[in-house]
Amino acid sequence: MKRTNVSYLASILLTAVFLTSCGGLNKMVKLAPEVRYSVTPEILSMHGDSIEITLKGTFPAKYFNKKAILSITPVLKYEAGEKIFESKTLQGEDAQANNQVISFVSGGSFDLTSKIPYTEDMKISDLELRVKASIKDKSVDVPTEKVADGVIATANLLEKDPKSIKADDKFVRVTTQSKGADIHFIINKANIRNSEIKAEDMTALKNYVKEASEKSNYEFKGIDLLAYASPDGAIDLNTKLAAKRLKNTKKYFGKQLKRNKIEAAKEGDFFQATSTPEDWDGFQKLMQNSEIQDKDLILRVLSMYSDPDVREKEIKNISAAYTIIADKIMPQLRRSQLKVNISIVGYSDSILTELSKTNPDTLNLEELMYSATLTEDLNEQLNIYKTVVKKYPECLRGHNNVGYVNMKLNKLDEAKASFEEAKKINANNAMVLNNLGVIAYLNNDIEAAQEYYNAAAGAKQGNEISYNQAIIKVKNGNYEDALNLFASSKFSTFNFALAKFLNFKNTQNADAFEASMGILKKIDNQDNALIYYLKAIIGAHQQNADLIYNNLRTAIEKDASIAGKAKKDIEFAKYFEDETFKSIVQ
Repeated sequence: MKRTNVSYLASILLTAVFLTSCGGLNKMVKLAPEVRYSVTPEILSMHGDSIEITLKGTFPAKYFNKKAILSITPVLKYEAGEKIFESKTLQGEDAQANNQVISFVSGGSFDLTSKIPYTEDMKISDLELRVKASIKDKSVDVPTEKVADGVIATANLLEKDPKSIKADDKFVRVTTQSKGADIHFIINKANIRNSEIKAEDMTALKNYVKEASEKSNYEFKGIDLLAYASPDGAIDLNTKLAAKRLKNTKKYFGKQLKRNKIEAAKEGDFFQATSTPEDWDGFQKLMQNSEIQDKDLILRVLSMYSDPDVREKEIKNISAAYTIIADKIMPQLRRSQLKVNISIVGYSDSILTELSKTNPDTLNLEELMYSATLTEDLNEQLNIYKTVVKKYPECLRGHNNVGYVNMKLNKLDEAKASFEEAKKINANNAMVLNNLGVIAYLNNDIEAAQEYYNAAAGAKQGNEISYNQAIIKVKNGNYEDALNLFASSKFSTFNFALAKFLNFKNTQNADAFEASMGILKKIDNQDNALIYYLKAIIGAHQQNADLIYNNLRTAIEKDASIAGKAKKDIEFAKYFEDETFKSIVQ
């Protein structure tokens, strides 16, 4: 990039007056306009947290004095001060130094890549070159030359919106509960003995039914009734026997239900009843669990017979040889089984809300966790989660959610303390590690945040973790990786759209602009002024004045401070003197 003006030439001539005794230096100053400089990018741009430039210079033939040393220093000048980039030192062929050599006869070129940290006050700035030429103990400053404007800082629009994770409740309003009992019968009999009615399991079942019938939130859903005969009887006999056992059991327990006024029992399908004439499966299970020495052999032999009648005869023969089968195994198979099924309906939302405020100790863990979701008041949520921590100190979710709400209340120290408590319970929990990363990020400790996110991703990849990693990738100027992480996170946010726009510099694919616009349209909160500001910037790149002006107006309506930002944004440099632009940002 070659820039020449009258004042620049005048300064060269003035300098030359004082260099009549400096011979070669005088010539280098006079010919300085012939040196060509170019800077990439042409308009300086923030990338990550820095401004990086590549300066290239070309010296014409017979310019560079053989004994001269030339120091070139890029300097970014702005209203609040200046920042110096790395210098480049060159020398002629006969200079006594150890720098890159430029030929006097053929000339030569150099390049320099350097970067400086970006600060917000650098937005309106100039990049100039300060050149010092010297031969032995004589030196002269070549007049400075502006080589670039700066600084585009669109990447600095990145919103500070890391995603924290709240632990879910496991509340189920309607739960099921079942309780059962067995009735055992004498061989070839179906009558229910008094001893079975008074048996411990039957007594407990009847008491359970009575107690459940007295609770308004208990709903009887049905009874599973199964009746069996042992496999050592004839199939015809067993079929009738199992059916009769089923009938008698249903009749007996039906009276118990009627006594307790169970209305649901009047429904025709309340009993789900099934009879099994030959309980071969039950026989195999009891044999396997027994201590009979030859049980495996016995079962293998009996399994050879698929015909129930043949198998029944073989079982009788074996039972005669092994009396333990007749005495211990078979009596357990002559039975009916009852299982009462009940639905327990939990508290309504309104009752949970009331109890969480007035008597939270009456609620169990999941009821408390769920009740916190019923209010939008963060302080009420915090109180509930603190109750969880008090009642259930080993519950990681309680500690995590205290931290989550404190973070929403911008109490970062308190939030961090709670997350640390959760981490003591499980040091590898991805949710907790992510949330500690969010705290670090909000405290501007990017390195620590990255470490937490990486650890969380190793434990379990989640949408929030991917999103948070993407933000750091944008902050570091790694837009391609950021886009992959944003896409996997499933969040449509301003930061995702911004990364898509910023990646245009890498791809030079104008489709990035439309892709960015598409993401901006999907953002839930369309009141965010930055949405329209970024649309205006896209309009500047597309040289679409209407897109610029309409979106700038909307952005400023939503946030008046946008006007001041736009006035100094080099993205709109071509429009700074445009009357419409000026009227919008006044």
